[in-house]
Amino acid sequence: MVDTIRIGTRGSDLALYQANLISSLIQKNSPGHTVEIIVIKTSGDEGNRQPASLEDPFETKRMFTREIEQALLDGEVDLAVHSAKDMAVPCPEGLKIAATPVREDPRDCFASGQYHSISQMPEGAVLGTSSLRRKTQAARLNPKVVIRDIRGNVGTRLRKCREGQYDGIILAAAGMKRLGLEHEAVEFFSPQQMLPAPGQGIIAVQIREDDLRMDEILSGINHPETFIRLECERAFLKKLEGGCQLPCGIVTELVSGKIFVKGILLSPLGNRWVEAEYQGDAQNAQEAGLKLAELILEKGGRDILEDLKRSGS
Repeated sequence: MVDTIRIGTRGSDLALYQANLISSLIQKNSPGHTVEIIVIKTSGDEGNRQPASLEDPFETKRMFTREIEQALLDGEVDLAVHSAKDMAVPCPEGLKIAATPVREDPRDCFASGQYHSISQMPEGAVLGTSSLRRKTQAARLNPKVVIRDIRGNVGTRLRKCREGQYDGIILAAAGMKRLGLEHEAVEFFSPQQMLPAPGQGIIAVQIREDDLRMDEILSGINHPETFIRLECERAFLKKLEGGCQLPCGIVTELVSGKIFVKGILLSPLGNRWVEAEYQGDAQNAQEAGLKLAELILEKGGRDILEDLKRSGS
């Protein structure tokens, strides 16, 4: 009897690429299984993007995962594939992240048909991004630009830029590379220029906590270093109570059993920020993420969080 594994995913080109990647890894590491990909439309895909409430800052993130996670809880799919940066912290009760394949490039990048770098953009040029994290850090790199929201998947955003609706846009390097569009990027930002979002570039495979069968199957495709880094970054985000629009960034690195982390939290206008670094034991990555967030809060981060609440961000 052929064993079929059902993967739940969103329907964008990038989401389907990620689901197909997990499918191929499962079939390579566990021959004898067939995989079915089930596309599930989420509230976020339907344009229902109400701002997160102050009581639940992660609610906006859940708009892109809620229906998929419910299908997983209901047994309609056996696992869910998400972009880790889109996931709320913690997972809903009864679910967990079981595996992360090797991380793709976590950096942000700049695409433009007119300028070779964001610093070249003249006063009044229009930069497209809907991420408050990117907006605030871009304002530090070039305060002369006009930053406007942009919606749509990667292809749609690139098309809008080519059509001249924007003079340049900021995107995740991972999505560009996975879709074979990295040639469209003219600048890749270093962590010194723009710290990435927690989990950026990581594909998270989510299962029911009690599904020992899937846990065993997925153990063969998990990349331990990526998993450790994601644990750290999600702990950092949770401590800051960060939802989809929290302007925070983090970079993590594993070296000789240690985890090195650097994080930033910015004010809504990007005119004030707090940075911190921390070194911890890689075997306790979550603690390292928590300690980093605590350092940022102690250095003025609490005041920035209050500013964000007052501004409704």
